[in-house]
Amino acid sequence: MAEPHDLTALEQAAAIAAGELSSVELVEHHLTRVDALGDTVGAFVTVTPERARAAARAADAVPAGERGPLHGVPTAIKDLTLTAGVRTTFGSAAFADFVPPVDADVVRFMAEAGLVSLGKTTTSELGCSLYSEGLVAPPARNPWDLAYTAGGSSGGAAAAVAAGLVPLAQGSDGGGSLRIPASLCGLVGYKPSRGLVSGGPVGSGAYGLPTNGPIGRTVADVAALLDVLARPVPGEPYLAPAAPGGGWLGAARAADPGRLRVGRFTAPMLADEPVHPDCLAAVDRAAALLTAAGHEVVDVPAPLGPAVWPLFEIVWYVLALAPVPPGRESALLPLTRHLRARGAEISAGTLSATLGELQAQVRLGVRRTAGCDLLLCPTLAAPQAPLGWFTEGGDPVEDFDRQRRFSPYCAVFNVTGDPSVSLPVGVTAEGLPVGVLLTGRYGDDARLIATAAQLEHAGGGWDRHPAIWRAVASANVNGSGVGRSAP
Repeated sequence: MAEPHDLTALEQAAAIAAGELSSVELVEHHLTRVDALGDTVGAFVTVTPERARAAARAADAVPAGERGPLHGVPTAIKDLTLTAGVRTTFGSAAFADFVPPVDADVVRFMAEAGLVSLGKTTTSELGCSLYSEGLVAPPARNPWDLAYTAGGSSGGAAAAVAAGLVPLAQGSDGGGSLRIPASLCGLVGYKPSRGLVSGGPVGSGAYGLPTNGPIGRTVADVAALLDVLARPVPGEPYLAPAAPGGGWLGAARAADPGRLRVGRFTAPMLADEPVHPDCLAAVDRAAALLTAAGHEVVDVPAPLGPAVWPLFEIVWYVLALAPVPPGRESALLPLTRHLRARGAEISAGTLSATLGELQAQVRLGVRRTAGCDLLLCPTLAAPQAPLGWFTEGGDPVEDFDRQRRFSPYCAVFNVTGDPSVSLPVGVTAEGLPVGVLLTGRYGDDARLIATAAQLEHAGGGWDRHPAIWRAVASANVNGSGVGRSAP
């Protein structure tokens, strides 16, 4: 019989609803896996077993008629996300003992939906890099091959989901931080349209680039978590796009976007970098599946090119200037200190002019592809990166440039605010995952999710597992796997 972690998040919730499993049993099963594998893959900064057990008991006590599609399912919260009463380090030794007094809106929404957090997942320091290798936790490793990075900044979330420690997780994406780890770890990583998911109750908004979002093994699981996260909140700076009838999960289950015109490009946008053949092959496969599904796939120019990188660079420097406790700057990593030093040199006038010019370039880019419903491109310029590869030279300037060349696609869609998802369409000769990026028009999340689900079905499903998946024996209390009779 299947182990509980073999089930998707929606299947786990269905098992609870059917009386085949309780939330308490699911939480114990996944905590056993976290204890055995969490440090191996570098998934967690902080594990909260007693809080999780209490939340699971509370979830089991909720009447059946008051339960949502993910009720009682284990999950995890990114360590950049405020969680009241739980150590939240922002991936940094400078915040090693920080315990927030307030929950982020998305944390509150997940708890109210009956999801049970097992703890805080590893992230890059202050979200500044696309790898998660800091000083407050073991580095986030790719469960498909521990010699490779799980990415960042939501690297721990991806490692946890890909290793079967939780079936889905919350993350955030300010320049690819959900989509990059999803591509590396063979998952679905979804960046919603700007304004769809609250960034509150505190925070500057960071020019609209970052957003909370879900990461999971299937499009339906990700859509179900998006339904939980995407609740209107008063005072948000951006108008939330309207939800479709039936919600985002309904769009995924229907998997019927209609006939679309999909613009395909492979030219990197933020670096003049050769693209690995495996990444190009994944785009070819996605294009073939979309064509077979009845869509028109046409070649289009990339919306932007490497000439806009200096504009992006200035914005990233300034975004690194998050407040740090007095006297703790020396605890920051070399890359973070470098980015902050560069950011401190940028005047308000320069920043204002840069944001204006960047928006002008974005307008031009969007007009170049205005005849397309969706855009298709690689998620990354290479399928994988070894752990420590970005920092191996000890030079933060080289580190930052390697990141730009490795990920020259994702960040553009944080600036445009368009919804964008990485889908695990490809596989290398060694069996490692390769993602493609599918991006919709702003506010058209329903069509993007429906197309992603359609592509998932056409490709035969993506719920593949690495060898580490079977490394831990069942922790079910009755020892019989899923499918026991209700007591």
